Amino acid sequence: MGTSTAMTAIEQIDVIPLTRNQKSLIYLVVLGNISEFFDIFIIGFAVSSLLKDPNWHLKGYEAGWIIAMSGLGTVIGAILWGRLADKIGRKSSFFWCVLIFTLFTLAAVFTPDDGWIMLAALRIVIGIGVGGLNITSIPYVQEFVPAKQRGLLSGLASVFIPLGLFLGSMAQLVVGTHWRVLIALGALPILLLIWLRQVPESPRFLQSQGRSEEARAAFAWALQLPVEQVGPLPHMKVTDTTSYRLIFAHYLKPLVIITLGSFCFILGSSVIQGWGQSILGSGFKFSASMVGWLFMLVSFGDFLGRLASAWLADIIGRRWTLLGFSVLGACGLMLSAWAAAMTHSGMLDIVSGGWIFFLGILIAMTFGDGAFGILNAFGAEQFPNKARPTGLGLGYGLGASAKVFGPALLGTWFGATVTIDLIPLAFGVFAALLVIGGAIYMFAKETRGISLDDILETKKV
Repeated sequence: MGTSTAMTAIEQIDVIPLTRNQKSLIYLVVLGNISEFFDIFIIGFAVSSLLKDPNWHLKGYEAGWIIAMSGLGTVIGAILWGRLADKIGRKSSFFWCVLIFTLFTLAAVFTPDDGWIMLAALRIVIGIGVGGLNITSIPYVQEFVPAKQRGLLSGLASVFIPLGLFLGSMAQLVVGTHWRVLIALGALPILLLIWLRQVPESPRFLQSQGRSEEARAAFAWALQLPVEQVGPLPHMKVTDTTSYRLIFAHYLKPLVIITLGSFCFILGSSVIQGWGQSILGSGFKFSASMVGWLFMLVSFGDFLGRLASAWLADIIGRRWTLLGFSVLGACGLMLSAWAAAMTHSGMLDIVSGGWIFFLGILIAMTFGDGAFGILNAFGAEQFPNKARPTGLGLGYGLGASAKVFGPALLGTWFGATVTIDLIPLAFGVFAALLVIGGAIYMFAKETRGISLDDILETKKV
């Protein structure tokens, strides 16, 4: 493949069609991120099973803490790995995220009966690994792909995540109530580490560390060109790795937007991911197999929503996409709230109420959670090359505290038994927060079509 070296390496990335190597990196991070929702499903299914298991005597608040500790781990992981991705590299951070969450997932298989405290503790460590996957992989892809397709291509790291929910549902249908077997399957992504060995580090990271020749080689790998045909590298000042203090001092506005915006979006969807199975099973009396089938449909809706948001972001812009999806997602949550209220009052029978409640979940996940096809990619674009993972990780990590707050709040409200009488108020609040989240992102800088190297690089630091 020939090209003129009069172009810079970035211009070559922008004009040459996607190569097999660029696609390979995208496929790799897609598969890694699918593991996130598979992990969310298996813990949701495990909790749903344990609530009915006579050997466990699991209470509603204990189940809430297990799910909440998963959220706590992702908060720690997002903040930790965002910083490390700027310090040790995107590739190395992605490697350790996969290794940690798969090894401790395997350890969770051996949790003894009534060992909910041990399971909750393991979920923290698993969450630390899972929480870094999206944070490290999105900048990893963004720094290898053309600007005009960056929203869609980097969004693909999040778009296919719901397939983890689909695969988890399929696995649950095969293994039945054997939750330990299902959890063991969550360790399979460790095989991705073999694939990762074939992919170089991000050229932007390498150049920021003064490793220009390695950066040139990484561009050559992406373009599938001889190194000598790679154009001049973009000018980039070699600096020390970004600190949290620098983010607070120089990039406070995008940090606040990402923190508050992601908190609102996450709170609106994480409760469904963590408690949806239990509410349908224990609240509306759906069978375990039916819940499995229904969440396969939810995963498909979520996938379509994420794909649509990633695609629309490169057409109508990131901000309007997020606002529109937040409103539609809120409508789904309000429908679920209405179904629960009508069922509790006796105006709907439990079967009809359950199906309408599920329809609301489907709409909420298709749009409210579907917004994550672009949400984190947009968040990453609010920071320059030298601060991208740190800023995204810190903002998203602080916002991901919603993964702790939401499930723990519902678990506390439910008490010992999962009932539907408290759902209307909770889901109404979550719906309002979704709309607020979409409105918050309207204050972010629109980055559609802007080169990563032009984002905030004039900021003096």
